[in-house]
Amino acid sequence: MEMKRLFFDVIVLFLVLSANSSAQNTTIKTGAERMDAYLPLLRDKRVALVVNQTSLVAIDDEWYQPLADTLLSRGINVRCIMSPEHGYLGTAGAGKAIPNSKDKRTGLTVLSLYGKTHKPLPQWLHQVDVVVFDLQDVGTRFYTYLSTLYYMLQACGEEKTDIIVLDRPNPNDTIDGPMLRPEYKSFVGIVPVPLLHGCTLGELARMMVGEKWIGEALPNLTVIPCEGWKHGARYSLPVAPSPNLPNMHAIHLYPSLCLFEGTDISVGRGTDFPFECYGHPMIKGPFEFTPKSCEAAKHPLQENRLCHGIDLRNVRAPEGFSLDYLMDINRRYGINFITSQKFFDRLAGSDELRKQIIGGMSAERIRNSWQSDLSSYRAIRRKYVIYDE
Repeated sequence: MEMKRLFFDVIVLFLVLSANSSAQNTTIKTGAERMDAYLPLLRDKRVALVVNQTSLVAIDDEWYQPLADTLLSRGINVRCIMSPEHGYLGTAGAGKAIPNSKDKRTGLTVLSLYGKTHKPLPQWLHQVDVVVFDLQDVGTRFYTYLSTLYYMLQACGEEKTDIIVLDRPNPNDTIDGPMLRPEYKSFVGIVPVPLLHGCTLGELARMMVGEKWIGEALPNLTVIPCEGWKHGARYSLPVAPSPNLPNMHAIHLYPSLCLFEGTDISVGRGTDFPFECYGHPMIKGPFEFTPKSCEAAKHPLQENRLCHGIDLRNVRAPEGFSLDYLMDINRRYGINFITSQKFFDRLAGSDELRKQIIGGMSAERIRNSWQSDLSSYRAIRRKYVIYDE
């Protein structure tokens, strides 16, 4: 009880989402909670975990326990933890390099997959027989837990290490937006899928292996699906997936606002409502906010400058990728708002969207330009879908 209380206090302080999330998810069991399906695969094995603060197992309607603690309590030989961007506790800001460390609660070594390397080193995998991957994604190509999965699958294939993906629902379960072009591949766009890919990480793992996007060395992959969830069903996360997505409204706005990260437009990092607003000191807007340094954003864009813009906290989030916000800023500010063309293009997947916006193309024509690519992607996706649509 002491350990559960400690972890719950951490969740309350930093990462709790809506109070009604557990009620909304009562019929859903995540892959991690289907322990009868994967514990037999871990018996007498040396196990590594790729986990963070989202890697929880429901104990009852109110309590969650970290997967690492859960497996250790059941006698599983967990040898180490590997953590993605934002670290094992999920409190580090975006882009901050994470060093290796030790988990004080379990005593396990935490090896960083967002520090000196994004790909696990061979010697890390040589000490284990199987990797268990359990991270909560938000359904966008540029959210880096997908890239962490890519490199883990690749490394497990090369080192002949088994990998088990414990699946979780996609809270932005839509297929929409521009495709990634191969020449724009990066850690914020690792595989040729749309901006909103409409898959769980388990389905994407099957796709990356099946299409050989990770190369010719393929791992022995097992996906433990969720129960009680299907594509298109709503799902409220019990814990924030990263420090600047503190609630479901921000998670639903994130796909449409994240491209502002390649501009000088603030999306509210350094406020109490990141990804629920946008603005800039030099534009006109009915809403004002001032980004400040905080744990989740040490030096946010437009730090200590009064920004004017739009408050989205009481606006219904779009279902999919909306161009409205980018087009609005282009009208207010002009073409110079895209100050980091290279990063904007990486997030968008190519330079096409940037050129379409600054060239004055209508939102309808821009959206029409994606449709052929989306049709081709849907044909590939159908081979790997696990859940009913």
